[in-house]
Amino acid sequence: MSNPFDDTGGSFYALINDDDQYSLWPERIAVPDGWSVAHGPADRRSCLEHIEVHWTDIRPARDGA
Repeated sequence: MSNPFDDTGGSFYALINDDDQYSLWPERIAVPDGWSVAHGPADRRSCLEHIEVHWTDIRPARDGA
């Protein structure tokens, strides 16, 4: 089995968590707890573009306190 995250022809989500961090996620795998869909399902490129545009600061939104 190939890595579903590398499937250039697959369908993906751009996920976001409570810290405003993003993740590329294959549609065929259940969205993990603590994450929600910000974009998609869509092609890999579209999801990566969404992440690049919206995730401009990779630091967590919360300070951990």
